[in-house]
Amino acid sequence: MNPMDPMNHLNPDALDVTRRHFLSRASAGVGAMALASLGHGRVGPPAGASEAVARAAAHHAPKAKRIIYLFQSGGPSQLDLFDHKPELQRLNGEELPDSVRQGQRLTGMSGNQSTLPLAGSQFKFARHGRSGIWVSDLMPRTAAIVDDLCFIRSMQTEAINHDPAVTFLQTGSEIAGRPSMGSWVTYGLGSENRNLPAFIVLVTKNKGGQPLYSRLWGSGFLESRFQGVQMRAGKDPVLYLANPEGISPKTRRRMLDRIASLDGVQMEREGDNSIRSRIAQYELAYRMQMSVPDATDLSDEPESIFELYGEDARVPGTYAANCLLARRLAERDVRFIQLYHQGWDQHGSLPAAIRVQARETDQASAGLVQDLKRRGMLEDTLVVWGGEFGRTNYSQGALTANDYGRDHHPRCFTMWMAGGGVKPGIVHGRTDELGYNVVENPVHVHDLQATLLHQMGLNHERLTHHHQGRDFRLTDVHGRVVRDLLV
Repeated sequence: MNPMDPMNHLNPDALDVTRRHFLSRASAGVGAMALASLGHGRVGPPAGASEAVARAAAHHAPKAKRIIYLFQSGGPSQLDLFDHKPELQRLNGEELPDSVRQGQRLTGMSGNQSTLPLAGSQFKFARHGRSGIWVSDLMPRTAAIVDDLCFIRSMQTEAINHDPAVTFLQTGSEIAGRPSMGSWVTYGLGSENRNLPAFIVLVTKNKGGQPLYSRLWGSGFLESRFQGVQMRAGKDPVLYLANPEGISPKTRRRMLDRIASLDGVQMEREGDNSIRSRIAQYELAYRMQMSVPDATDLSDEPESIFELYGEDARVPGTYAANCLLARRLAERDVRFIQLYHQGWDQHGSLPAAIRVQARETDQASAGLVQDLKRRGMLEDTLVVWGGEFGRTNYSQGALTANDYGRDHHPRCFTMWMAGGGVKPGIVHGRTDELGYNVVENPVHVHDLQATLLHQMGLNHERLTHHHQGRDFRLTDVHGRVVRDLLV
């Protein structure tokens, strides 16, 4: 962002065009001081700014330069992956006690069941690493790197259904329309690579499951240049990036120059920041014609890398290939890389279905952490793994000797993080012996968001944008940095 731009984190609607024009011509120092005197907001760097400029824009010294968020859409069952509950297994088949449920509302999918039988996991758990962290046999590769991971077993959310829950984690609100986390980060810090977007999204192809909407990586009421850019598998990773047939690079360059000239006249007349944003996007798209093919071409990766991430990494669009691509984007200083993997919504036939999900994600997730660590990048790259909520400790539908399902459960779930200044080899928070309620160190979704922003050098209470008469932020009106997670 432009350090002289009064729209950044302040009240742009209250500043008239004359003031906007004056500050756009003022020196960076004078403009920044004038803006600082008008409110508690801060001034971010322009797109493509140097690392030094981005650091100057941060509220405090960052621990992480970038985030790779591995979002597991559908709600992975913490009770079958990371939250070992021997007592739940012992009481398998018995009724969920009212004293544990405490009147919690249930979804319509299990709320009308005449019985809520406790369902112990069918998978074996064991302690791993020097830290002795429990992980099920579904995740052997993740288990092998537990000493590099920071587990949060006490995550809590407010939404009990998928769409509001995913929207809440990604945007800080259950109601659609707010900027996504990646948009907030790039709004606050800008980009370190002028040839690639600061915020890139990768979605596992052909997975099905709960739908994912582009608004989850949208910029909401922020400028459109802060929205995520989705890269797809196939010939054209970014839609509409290639020149149409008959249009040469030279012709496209002349066209962009002419459009920029016309837009510049309109910008001078109206002082509309969206015009500048549009010009910046045109120019970035032009540069991406060279940078995107280079970033997505895996032909220069050695065999050892495919052994690390798994054979699926050779197939464009798979979760493994996207994890490998995420590392390549991180090497190119993309600031926020968001992966989505669907299919964790296992209301029935969980034992069979979760094996598929674990097989698709376990090796690549662990491989990404190991790859970053070997390259010396884990220290300043924050990797996040988790879904929108957890699963119930009781069975949705009939409980049999070999089968069960689990409904949505917002009261507790597990996520893990690695690198970027978080403590390795620890478990934060604890659930009760039946895995239904948090009994120690709860972490709300807004707490997680505040902590991620903090590691990037951003104060979640100061990273605001004035819109429709109020200051908005990712964490809305609450949230705290969970300092026990941090080095």
